[in-house]
Amino acid sequence: MKASRNHPAYWAFLGHRLSGLALGLFLPIHFYVLGTALEDVGRFDQFIRAADMHVFKVGEWGLVILLSMHLSFGLRLLVLELLTWRSVRDARLSWIAGGVLVTVFFGSLFAWGVIG
Repeated sequence: MKASRNHPAYWAFLGHRLSGLALGLFLPIHFYVLGTALEDVGRFDQFIRAADMHVFKVGEWGLVILLSMHLSFGLRLLVLELLTWRSVRDARLSWIAGGVLVTVFFGSLFAWGVIG
């Protein structure tokens, strides 16, 4: 059982699950902040000023990483389940590197200020 935890497919599974959990924790906070815009403009302005701090900028970068990781590894799972493969082993491993590259690509674009 322990040897399977060193498999790349296990790490892709873990990345997909943990990024989904982190995004699930983020969404209620995000909706709360958006809800304050409807109720009190002054409180929303405080949130916007706080979002200019560097710690929030790093958090936004982390959010982009989590979103791209969850998307790419989720697409990997869809391809694995919906397409036919000659070998299940080939299917599990062939999309992991692509998912990591997509995550690094979008994280780098966000860090360089191209998106966001």
